[in-house]
Amino acid sequence: MEKECVFCKISQKELPASIVFENERVMVIMDIQPINEGHILVMPKNCYQFLHQVPAELSQELFRVVTEVEKTLWHIEGIVCEGTNILQNNGRCAWQEVNHVHFHIIPRFAGDNFKIKYQPKRPTREALNELADKIKSQIEFFK
Repeated sequence: MEKECVFCKISQKELPASIVFENERVMVIMDIQPINEGHILVMPKNCYQFLHQVPAELSQELFRVVTEVEKTLWHIEGIVCEGTNILQNNGRCAWQEVNHVHFHIIPRFAGDNFKIKYQPKRPTREALNELADKIKSQIEFFK
């Protein structure tokens, strides 16, 4: 646990949260600065700064919870949900504000004014194939 990690303090019940679900390893809470109504955070109770540090079994459990919560948001009265974004940011350059792995589940609807803007790159197919082969050769799961 990081000394000042707000999510560690929430999971240890040192700070209040609106809890949607929890078990011994995972906690689901309402975001206190929601993009849209129904914006939810899913996190491991133990502190990991980056997703690649989370043990495989816990990663699988986290994503099972993410998908179950996301599926539920489509059917909650009072939440406008015409789509969803599931975001997980790793590192400050990727907009991670709290150094504790967490997934955002954000209900979306037409005209909600939330945008992620970027300039797409246009690599050649050959460059994409070369990079795909390089990544594929390093993924332990595929070996």
